[in-house]
Amino acid sequence: MRSTHSLLILALAGCSGQALAGGIQLYEAGQEGAGLANAGSAAQATDPSVMMNNPAGIAALKGTQVSLTGQALFGGIKFDRDGNNDFSGNEGGNPLPFLPGTSLFISHEVNDRASIGFGMYGNFGLSVKYDDDWAGRYFTQESTLIGISLQPTFAYKITDDLSMGIGPRLVYGYYYTKIAIDNNALLPGTPFQQDGNVQYKDTDTGTGINLGLRYQLDPRTTVGLAYTSKVKLEFKDSPSVHGIRNPLLNFAFSRANVDDLEIDMNIPQTATLSVAHQLNEQWTLLGSVDWQDWSDFADIGVSVDTAGGDVSRSVNRKYQDTWHLSLGAQNQLTPKLRWNMGVGYDSSAVKDKDRTVDNPMAEAWRLATGVSYKMTEDMDINLNYTLVWLGDMDVEQTKRNGQTLSGSYPNALLHIVGGGATWRF
Repeated sequence: MRSTHSLLILALAGCSGQALAGGIQLYEAGQEGAGLANAGSAAQATDPSVMMNNPAGIAALKGTQVSLTGQALFGGIKFDRDGNNDFSGNEGGNPLPFLPGTSLFISHEVNDRASIGFGMYGNFGLSVKYDDDWAGRYFTQESTLIGISLQPTFAYKITDDLSMGIGPRLVYGYYYTKIAIDNNALLPGTPFQQDGNVQYKDTDTGTGINLGLRYQLDPRTTVGLAYTSKVKLEFKDSPSVHGIRNPLLNFAFSRANVDDLEIDMNIPQTATLSVAHQLNEQWTLLGSVDWQDWSDFADIGVSVDTAGGDVSRSVNRKYQDTWHLSLGAQNQLTPKLRWNMGVGYDSSAVKDKDRTVDNPMAEAWRLATGVSYKMTEDMDINLNYTLVWLGDMDVEQTKRNGQTLSGSYPNALLHIVGGGATWRF
C-alpha cells in the first residue's frame, strides 16, 4: 500500500496508519460445508454453494437449485495490558462486534453436460471496534474491511467422470479505519482532555476468477481441485480529521497539502485440493488442504510533508502465506437427517512479533458441526456451528517516540452460527 500524496496526519499526531487484512478466511458462507470446517469443500457437490469453492461442482446438480444461507460471527476477544504498557486508558472491551452475513447461490442444468449458476457471497473480511478511551486508541479505534463477491458460473462435463468450471468474480470492497489523535502532541504537559481523530473510508471494485476441476475416481470417491485468483482493490480518498484543538497541530495542518491517500491491497489467491470418500451408506469421510497467498496482501506507505522537511514512513505488514488442513465426516442418521462434523487448522498470517491490534490474528483451530434435514423431496435445511479457537495472542506495538502498547488477548475465540435452505425445481 502506498500514499500518492502528502499526509501530515500520521506523523504529527503520532498515529500509525494501518489497514485491516482478512483476519481469518471465512469458509462458513456456504451451506453444508460450514458444518464440516471446510473439509471436502472442493469435492462435495450437494447444493449450489459449491461454486464458491469449486465452480465445477454445479455440473453434478440436477435441475434448478437455489440456496439461501446466513451466518453470524461474534467473538470472545479482549485485550489485557501488561507491565510493559506505556499508554493510559481502558482495555477496549470486546472489539469484535456482531457481524452478520448472507449469501445466495443459484444453479441451473442446461443439458446433460452444461450447467450455469450465480453466487453472491462474502467470505473475506473482519471488523474490530474498541472503546473510544482504550489504551491502544492511537494505533486504532475501528477497522473494517468487507468483500462481497458476485460470481456468474459455468460448468461443463468433459466426460461422465470429469467436470470443469469457471466463475469470474466481481468483488465489492469496503474499507474504513478510525484512529485517535493525541491533542497534547508537541506540547508540554496535558492541557487537552479529549483526543481528536482521523478517519478514512472508501469503496472499490475488483475482478478475479475461480477455476475448478472435479473428478469421480470411482462410485465412492471424488476429488476436487480449485484455484481462486487474487483480487486487487484500490481505495482512494482524502482522510478526514476531526476534533483538533492543539494550535500547533492546527497550524501544521493548515500548511500541509493533505490530499488523496491511495491504499492498494490484494485479496489473496488460493488453491484447494479436496477429497470425499463414501465408506458405506451411512458414513462419508472428507478432507481438504488449502494454500492462501497472504504474503501478497500489500504494505502501507505514508509520505509526510512538514514545515521542517519531508519524512517518509512505510508500514510493512510482514504477512506470510498460510495453510489450511481439515478433516470431516458425514453420518446419514436417517433417510432425512444427516449429521456433519469437522476439525480444521489454519496457520497464522503473522508472526507473534508482527501482530497488530487492528487485526489480531493467529493460528486457528476450527471445530464444526451441523445437521441437514430433508423437509420435502424438493427442500432441505441446514443448521451449523463453528468454534474458531485462537488461543493467547501477544501484542506489542511501539511509536517512534518509544511509547509501547503491550499486552495480550488471552483465550481468544470466535463463534460462527449459520443456517440455510436449498430448494430444487
